[in-house]
Amino acid sequence: MSLVFSMAAFALAASITPGPVNIVALSSGARFGLRSSMRHVTGATLGFVGLLVLIGLGLHELLRQWPILTQGIRLFGVAFLLFMAWKLASDDGRLDTQDQARAPSAWYGALMQWLNPKAWLACVAGMGAFAADGELRQVWLFTAVYLVICYLSIACWAYVGSCLRHYLSHPAGVRLFNRSMAALLAASAAYLLF
Repeated sequence: MSLVFSMAAFALAASITPGPVNIVALSSGARFGLRSSMRHVTGATLGFVGLLVLIGLGLHELLRQWPILTQGIRLFGVAFLLFMAWKLASDDGRLDTQDQARAPSAWYGALMQWLNPKAWLACVAGMGAFAADGELRQVWLFTAVYLVICYLSIACWAYVGSCLRHYLSHPAGVRLFNRSMAALLAASAAYLLF
């Protein structure tokens, strides 16, 4: 198996599986449509790739020397997930109001990745597996492969959400969907605490 294929397989397994960023992409696609959700997809991808590069360039050493930083990231991540769950759960489900909320921004997507423990684990594990010696060529190759796979994976979640949009034409359906997504985010947060 070639190195690039191995990198792509790792990136796909880590990116396409359910996680907080993908759940928000799904919810955004269902609520705002695919086009509006692509800002979140782009921001989440670039946020992840930025984190991946920094880990590849040595940030993991800092985290190993200062474990309190890792604990802080985890706790901020849990708090952020619970905040997002609360926002989804408290949404009224109305789709066409004057005060309609906006789809998650690119900054929101990037911030989610930096506060997402799943993203940190994927970065550390991936760079450990494919660029452990810190060779720049390997770091950049893995980053390029991951950029494409991550973008397409998160976009798939937003696309699936946009396909569900037709089934969520009533506020009660939107509320039920949003509360289901909020429960998944809260469950993700609870899992990270234990």
